[in-house]
Amino acid sequence: MNKDLTVGNPETVLWKFCIPLFGSIIFQQLYNIADSLIAGKYIGENALAAVGNSYEITLIFIAFAFGCNMGCSVIVSRLYGAKDYKQMKTAVYTTFILSSAVCLILMVIGISGSNLLLRLIHTPEEVFADSKLYLDIYVWGLPFVFFYNIATGIFSALGDSKTPFYFLAISSTSNIAVDILFVKAFHMGVAGVAWATFLCQGISCVLAIIVVLKRLYNIKVKEKSPVFNIELLKQIIIIAVPSTLQQSFISFGNIVIQGIINGFGAPVMAGYSASVKLNNLVITSFTTLGNGISNYTSQNLGALKMTRIKEGFKAGIKMVWMLSLPLFILYFLGGKICLRLFLESPTPLAMHTGIMFLRILSPFYFVVSAKLVADGILRGAGMMKYFMIATFTDLILRVTLAYVFSHTALGATGIWCAWPIGWTIATILSISFYRKEPWSVSKTS
Repeated sequence: MNKDLTVGNPETVLWKFCIPLFGSIIFQQLYNIADSLIAGKYIGENALAAVGNSYEITLIFIAFAFGCNMGCSVIVSRLYGAKDYKQMKTAVYTTFILSSAVCLILMVIGISGSNLLLRLIHTPEEVFADSKLYLDIYVWGLPFVFFYNIATGIFSALGDSKTPFYFLAISSTSNIAVDILFVKAFHMGVAGVAWATFLCQGISCVLAIIVVLKRLYNIKVKEKSPVFNIELLKQIIIIAVPSTLQQSFISFGNIVIQGIINGFGAPVMAGYSASVKLNNLVITSFTTLGNGISNYTSQNLGALKMTRIKEGFKAGIKMVWMLSLPLFILYFLGGKICLRLFLESPTPLAMHTGIMFLRILSPFYFVVSAKLVADGILRGAGMMKYFMIATFTDLILRVTLAYVFSHTALGATGIWCAWPIGWTIATILSISFYRKEPWSVSKTS
């Protein structure tokens, strides 16, 4: 059901809107977690390393899907808040056209360049074949990834965070069952893990698009909406390109870091692969909540209700800190138990790697979550220049310091120390940029 985010108590509105988003991202991450869990439990440590290794490359593809999602979502939110439903529908159709073109280009790159991409991150020979197999199958499923992301962006723009939650709850649970079926019963190895994800994402995507089109049909307009508009395309791109760059450069940075980690051998790779899945679950959850705050900001910007944006920031900080506390306690004190979900018979080095990663990063969830709330408002208000400055600062620091620290006596542990430093400085920047705005007038650049 569509929801107007411009009325009601901001804290109550955000909680009701964002909690289903939080649940959705948990189920979304179950796709990747299930892949790693099944690979590590039923195939072996090298299979887990292969899936984790390929995952860093797939994040680049996801970055483009995320960019299209945010470009569409922010503009549709603004038009929905302004009650301009004709233009809103055109924005959706224009995004479909843009995303189809981008997806096709990425598929060509992925299919023809998987060997090169894996070589660039120094993939060890013992996991190279499985890494390539997983990556190749994933690339064929990119249309599902793209259009599902767009569908969830449209739902969020319309104030509906529950529908994508229902889709993901069913499809991700099914993915676990199909993973086990393909790997244990059919003995398909890493290919079974990849094909299970392909099938379940495909079903989720098709259902989501059907519901989106039906939802748009039920929003009546006096005149038929054009299927393409160049001005709307420009507005979408203004949001989509920086959002894509944010995610893709972070993913590129992660690939560079993965290459550094690969030099420490398969046990460290496996420990990192398991722990980074757990960490990504948290960060992606906070990012999704930030995306929800972007929709909230954009709707209120369209309705010219500027004072609600500042109220939304305070409510958002309270929300993410309440979520950070139990996650910090779980990972810092119970990291070993969590890691054993992925590692059946881990080597001491693999387990030590994972535990150190979680203990170093988890205390700083309070910091990075605040950044992502501020980022959500900056992006929802169209302040992409400031958004990008904070993002690139974080990336450059993490990659540079990971390289430097890994060549000290700290070894692999030094790599994990780079994360908190990058997060802290970038958080200071994001909040400073947010505080520059009085939020009493519209400012979109």
